[in-house]
Amino acid sequence: MTRLLISAGNGPAECRLAVAHILRRITADSAPDWIQSKPDKHGPASAIISMPPAEAAHWCGTILWRCQSPVRPHHRRKNWFVGVFALSTLPVPKAHLHPKDLRFTSFRAGGPGGQHQNTTDSAVRVLHLPSGLVAVSRDKRSQHRNKAQALLRLEAMLALASVDADNRMRDALNHLHQNLNRGSPVRVFSGAQFKELS
Repeated sequence: MTRLLISAGNGPAECRLAVAHILRRITADSAPDWIQSKPDKHGPASAIISMPPAEAAHWCGTILWRCQSPVRPHHRRKNWFVGVFALSTLPVPKAHLHPKDLRFTSFRAGGPGGQHQNTTDSAVRVLHLPSGLVAVSRDKRSQHRNKAQALLRLEAMLALASVDADNRMRDALNHLHQNLNRGSPVRVFSGAQFKELS
C-alpha cells in the first residue's frame, strides 16, 4: 500500500473544501484507510490515506479545483489547489498497542454486503483507553477480520497522533505543506459537484 498526504498547504477554506472533495472521491471508488487532521466546518487541512500503488499514482501531484467560492461568493478567485504527496520514504512511528489498553465492542454492520453482514454483529469498534482514539471496521464479512482491520486503523491513527513528537516526520510534512506547486496540475475538477475535466 502507498501512503499519500493530501494537503491544502497554507491555502484558504476553499482548499480545505477541495481536500474534503478529494477524500469523498477516493472513498467512493474504493475503501482505503485514511486519517484526517481535525477538520473545521469547511474540511480538513490535510489527510493521510493508504491505498494501492496503482490507484495512488493517479492522484500524486497538484490537484486543481475550478469553482466559484462557496465560502466567499463574490471573491474573484476561482482556482483552488491541493497537493498530493507520496509518503513512502518518510518514517512512521510504530504504535505499540497493549491489550489492557483496548476495549472492543461489536455491532451490526448494516448497509450492503448481504444477509450475513446485515444480521450478525460482524462490525468492530476498538477504543484505545490512554488516548481516547476510536477505530471502526465494518468492511469485512467476519468479526475476526474486522477486528484485525480496526487494530490496523488504530495503529495508523496513533502513529499520526504522534507525528508532532517526531521531529523528522514533522519537518518532512511541513516541507511538503510549504511546497505545494500551483502549476501543471495532474488532475482538474470543476464546479460544486467536483466533476473531473478530461
